[in-house]
Amino acid sequence: MALAKSATFFASSSSFNFHHRARVSGLDFAPFLAPYDSLKDFQVRHRCSEPGFTFSTKKNIVHASTNGLNAVGSTSLKSEQDADYVPMPIVLIDQDSDSEATIVQLSFGDRLGALLDTIKALKDLGLDVSKGTVATEGSVKQTKFFITRLDTGRKVEDPDMLERIRLTIINNLLKYHPESSVQLALGEAFGIKAPEKKLDVDIATHIQVKEDGPKRSLLYIETADRPGLLVEIIKIIAEVNIDVESAEIDTEGLVAKDKFHVSYRGGALNSSLSQVLVNCLRYYLRRPETDVDSY
Repeated sequence: MALAKSATFFASSSSFNFHHRARVSGLDFAPFLAPYDSLKDFQVRHRCSEPGFTFSTKKNIVHASTNGLNAVGSTSLKSEQDADYVPMPIVLIDQDSDSEATIVQLSFGDRLGALLDTIKALKDLGLDVSKGTVATEGSVKQTKFFITRLDTGRKVEDPDMLERIRLTIINNLLKYHPESSVQLALGEAFGIKAPEKKLDVDIATHIQVKEDGPKRSLLYIETADRPGLLVEIIKIIAEVNIDVESAEIDTEGLVAKDKFHVSYRGGALNSSLSQVLVNCLRYYLRRPETDVDSY
């Protein structure tokens, strides 16, 4: 029978000594965080959050690093017995579930430790990790960070900073777990081993616009991941004068699966505007096969 353990750690945001960094953006977003021009802000709700760190597990094993780096601990028989097995890395940025903070969820099978290096990297972006949770389900460990801007105490709003958060986490995966390169788009250029699938050949793009009540629509995009993808998607949406109210940015290995709650002048998108948006995104995200389902 699995045991449950929990521990709570409190830390004031001042103890991290975070420094705010001006937001930047651009079309040539480099994997290692080259600056670029500012873009339109996300229109999302926000409030200040209380500092605190909570780590909990639903199983009886928790691995933590003692040197500030990602510890590698294996409880999976498959990963122990098969040296070639590489779990699917997942980075999820959730702007919708919590009105007070941006939630970042990271998993890489059972191989991640305390992620102190990731916390430091986020700190260097001028962010405050106000709370964190770790849950272990079977052989998969899921880590959640609740992130706010240090200067305002509010959730991250601008897409360029969200992309920096995403790429910072992926860069850390490549640095401390180089075996992850076979499962990441950035692994083709910066990893020790490129993915077997070719991003421009094997991964199709899917775009859907669905009704989500009278005041907003749900835009779903699934496409091959690449640096700057989130920033460019937001720019395209803004060019059609559509507002992004909230978003869920999900990177699953080589594939980006993004959801956006969008509106036009306070209401849901009609069929004509939905088609315009889909056409613009389809042109930019064109892949060998692009499926479109909108109404």
